[in-house]
Amino acid sequence: MKRTLITTGIVAVVIVIIMIVFGRITSKKDTDIVYTEVKQGPFEITVTNSGELEAENSIDILGPEIQQSSSQGQRGGQGGMGGGDRMRLMSFKISDIVPEGTVVNKGDYIAQLDRTDYDNTLKSAVENLNTLQSNLEMAVLDTAVTLTNLRDAIKNQIITVEEAEITLQQSKYEPPATIRQAEITLNRQQRALEQKIKNYSLRKAKALTDIRTKKRLLAEGTALVNNLQTFLAQFTIKAPSQGMVIYKEEFNGTKRKSGSQVNPFDRVIATLPDLTSMISKTYVSEIEVNRIQKGQKVIMTIDAMPGKSWTGSITNVANIGEILGNSDAKMFEVIIKVDGINSELRPAMTTYNKIIINSYDNVVYIPTECVHAGADGIAFVYKKNKTRQIVVLGEMNDKNTIVKQGLEAGTSLYLIAPEEADKFKLVGKDLIAATE
Repeated sequence: MKRTLITTGIVAVVIVIIMIVFGRITSKKDTDIVYTEVKQGPFEITVTNSGELEAENSIDILGPEIQQSSSQGQRGGQGGMGGGDRMRLMSFKISDIVPEGTVVNKGDYIAQLDRTDYDNTLKSAVENLNTLQSNLEMAVLDTAVTLTNLRDAIKNQIITVEEAEITLQQSKYEPPATIRQAEITLNRQQRALEQKIKNYSLRKAKALTDIRTKKRLLAEGTALVNNLQTFLAQFTIKAPSQGMVIYKEEFNGTKRKSGSQVNPFDRVIATLPDLTSMISKTYVSEIEVNRIQKGQKVIMTIDAMPGKSWTGSITNVANIGEILGNSDAKMFEVIIKVDGINSELRPAMTTYNKIIINSYDNVVYIPTECVHAGADGIAFVYKKNKTRQIVVLGEMNDKNTIVKQGLEAGTSLYLIAPEEADKFKLVGKDLIAATE
């Protein structure tokens, strides 16, 4: 019995101790939650929004010059080959491209376009060029043979004329009829010589014109083949400079990649952003945009790099708002230029931008939830000494509010309205005029 009483007593003591400890812990927890202290020190007015990194400048990686190939096709039509309109209107298919984010040097391979259709065009142009070359060679050969025969005929006719002249000279002692016959023969042979000389000139002029035409067609055909070869060489895309490959984004948000079509009027396959100069593009609401100005400083953080921050400044604020997909309110684009060169930053990284609207070196401030107002709109706070202190407020940020008059650093305040708050004595009535 005695042992039982001792045991019961010990248990009771333990329970009491536990209750006392628990009560103290609970009391301390309640105090931490209920009360706060007036603070003094630096204070910043900020607007915080997420954004996305982009390169301030970038170089477009372009596909073939479509319009150039169209003019080539028209020139080819004069030489017996068409297809210019087909080349002008057709899109290009990307058959292969390096992974997005690949770092390349100038001249490195980027992508390969499908050139199947255009290979057939080049094949036809080469065949046509060979035909033009053969035509020219045959024309030159035929002209040489024809003109040689004509020149031989002229030489023979000159000899015939000379023979007729000799016959006429030898017939001067013959009867008049014989002399007349010799004169007629000489005249006939002279006219024949003149005709052969004239025919030679005409045939020579015609042959030279024909050769010039064939040379022109050959030159056009050669230029067409050269231009097509140059054009098709552009189907292997090389890097115009050093940088990181970023795929071209379509209007619907998708990106051009292997298998995508390249529009003839938008030849951009990918871009090479200049990573030495980065910007963050963010949006602010129409409520906040009037507080945002060019030149304001920004502190930027990135989730992927905890513990690090970057600085920047606002370089542009849009004058016209737009409705984004996830909001019905008008949002205004804000461009933030990141200070310095940052090799760690990459396009498309999500940033959290704290735009500093205003800053103070040393002010008194309190949590905004400490501030209350009566029906008259006069602001006051509940002090731990059971008084309601009227305060003159200044600017506020997302958590705290500046107190111009009415409080000193270190004063304890209620975070929320206490019970029986109507019994707290109102003090600081002399500050009412300053609050108006």
